[in-house]
Order: sequence, then structure tokens, then C-alpha cells
Amino acid sequence: EPMVRPDFDRPEESEVHGKYLDLPGATSQAQAQHAVDWLLETFSASAGDITLVPVGPLTNVAMMLRHCPEVAAQIPELVIMGGAHHIGNRSALAEFNIWVDPEAARLVVNCGRPLRMVPLDATHKALISAADCQQLRGLGTPAATAAATFIERRIEGYNRSQPMKILDTAPVHDALAVCAIIDPTVIKTEFIAVDVETKGELTDGATICDFGKRTGKAPNVHFAMDVDVPKFKEMMFDILGRRA
Repeated sequence: EPMVRPDFDRPEESEVHGKYLDLPGATSQAQAQHAVDWLLETFSASAGDITLVPVGPLTNVAMMLRHCPEVAAQIPELVIMGGAHHIGNRSALAEFNIWVDPEAARLVVNCGRPLRMVPLDATHKALISAADCQQLRGLGTPAATAAATFIERRIEGYNRSQPMKILDTAPVHDALAVCAIIDPTVIKTEFIAVDVETKGELTDGATICDFGKRTGKAPNVHFAMDVDVPKFKEMMFDILGRRA
């Protein structure tokens, strides 16, 4: 549940990802250890060389930082898939991962560690097409075949519920964030002051991006607004096409 709002009306999975994925059930069990404890143990024992890449709500990360602020020094960088400037998906301005626990997101973006955000503005430029899926499938590896099937279902769902400007395409949000760790030049960022709205009637959960330098707040986030799309696709094909 969210860090501050225990009565939050959590959306059903199908409200977030649509009813089109039809995924099989989980094949592993939830771990007994709480995620916050695992994060604390992992980063406390690290040599400061583990980049943290949250691709969902930031509740566990925020709880770790709140309960043990000194562990932040062990995190060299956070690369967050989340946020939006022009494009929301839970409201006109808010992206789901931030909107679902805005207090947690606000704590994380103000934690003082190096941060890159990969928002919807970037991921919606890195669209994968049905033709790309055929190219993936042609690589012949289990990973590429599974990815092609998954993305094809996403394309079908997006065509029905929220068509992209280019039909028969869909964003693959998390993959772009991971690629940005491997090669930072795949995204084009601007170092700006970013905060999260937690009280707005119409803007709750929105990432407030001070591109115009109006707030007087020091920049704290390298915020991605553009993507080297050919490089992103090349990286996906290369990684998914590798044989074990």
C-alpha cells in the first residue's frame, strides 16, 4: 500500500495494463522477506556500485530512504521509469508509477542522489511496431520470441484503448530505462528541478518540471524528453538476440 495513503483505492491490474495481456499465473512465490529489508541489506553490503532502476511505484524505495537515510550514500544513481511532463496516463498530467504513491515519489526525487527519470514523454517516442516484432521473432531466441509475443499483445491493446499517433505501435517503457543504464546516450536529458504534486485537485501525482527555472530550486533530475530511437531498437535486438 502507499506510504502515506492507506485508504488509497488501488486500481485493478486490468485498469493499468488493460485486459488484453492474458498472462499466465506466476511460477514463483512471494518472498518472506519484506522488499524494504532486502533493499537495505543489499545496499548496506554493496560497494556503492549498484544502480537502482525502479520501474514501478516508489513506495519501497522511499521507505528504505526514510527508515535509513544513510543508505542513500550507497546508491550511485537511480534511473526511474516514471513521471510525465506533457503526457499523463492516469490523469491529464500524472503517470501511474508516480500517481499511485506521490508522497513516496516526492521523497525519492528529493533524496539528493543522482537521478535520471525516463518519463512517458520519452517512452512514447520509443515505439515498437508490429514490423519490429516480426524482426524480433526472426532472431529465433526464446527471449526475442517472448518479447515479440508480449509486445504484439500490447500493440493490440493500445490500438483498442489508447492508439498511438502511429498505428500498430506501442511503447515499451521499462526496456528504455534499462537501456539508458547500458548506454546513457540512448536518451536525451535536461538537468532541471523536478518535484511531485501531492495535494492538487487536478494535478495530484504530477511531476512538476521546472524547465523555465521559475521555482528557484536547484536542479535535481536529469529528465529525459527525447530518445535516439534507432539506437534503442538496435540495443533491444542485440540483447534479445543473444544466445545463452
